[in-house]
Formats: sequence, structure tokens, C-alpha cells
Amino acid sequence: MSDEMRSKPSWFYQQSGVIPYRIINDHFEILLITSRRRGRWIIPKGIIDPGTTAAQSAAKEAYEEAGIHGDISSSPIGTYRYHKWGGECTVEVFLLKVHTELETWPEASVRQRRWMTITDAAHVIEEPQLQELILAVPEWKFA
Repeated sequence: MSDEMRSKPSWFYQQSGVIPYRIINDHFEILLITSRRRGRWIIPKGIIDPGTTAAQSAAKEAYEEAGIHGDISSSPIGTYRYHKWGGECTVEVFLLKVHTELETWPEASVRQRRWMTITDAAHVIEEPQLQELILAVPEWKFA
């Protein structure tokens, strides 16, 4: 176990996030944001804080990281894993049908956001499991 991993509580590795989407002229678009350090394209996600549900945490991250509000799916559509802090994080992924995009939000100064086609979004995402979830959004859509 790495020193970095020893310094983080185990619940840091259980995360939740959203795939934000909208439908324009019968075409799905996915909203991605940039990561803080490397500027790569990711979905809004974060640690599930004790005392909150995965869906509540995911909706909070969508607001803080992307400045969006919407209707969140009641159940996750899947999970993906990635490495951070010397360990492996598991992210429960929910759909978020976006109805509000704010002009200012808590992390606006450190992140970009961009609407993309499903194909483009899957192409720029690094995690293969997340790519598969993005490509499946039309099958899972709700509301």
C-alpha cells in the first residue's frame, strides 16, 4: 500500500458522478468538463460524503464542477474504475438530464465545460468503462 493511499480513508475510493445529457433535434449531447490538473475531459464526479447518497453526491458535484442542475436518474446506470491516490476508485454513474446551465459556478475558474456528440464524448474520455457507459446513454435515457 502506498503512503498516499494510507493517508486517505477507504470511503474516498467510493465515488459517484453523472453523465449530463440533453436532446437537441432528436440527437443526444453529452456535457464533459476538464479535470483540474491535467485538463483532460471527464464527467463531474467526486467522493460520496458520509451521510449522503450516491445520487445526492453526484448532483452536488454536477453543480460544483459543471454549474448544471437537472433531473438525476434514481439508480446508477453502471460503474467504472480509475486510479487515484495510489489506489483504485469505483464511480457509480447516474444520468443527469440537464435543465439549467449556470453562467457562474464554484469551479468555473478552474474547469471548462463543453457539449459534445455521444461519439465525440466517448472518443475523448480515457477510461474504457466510462466510454461504454457514454455510448449506451440513448438506451438508458429517462424523463
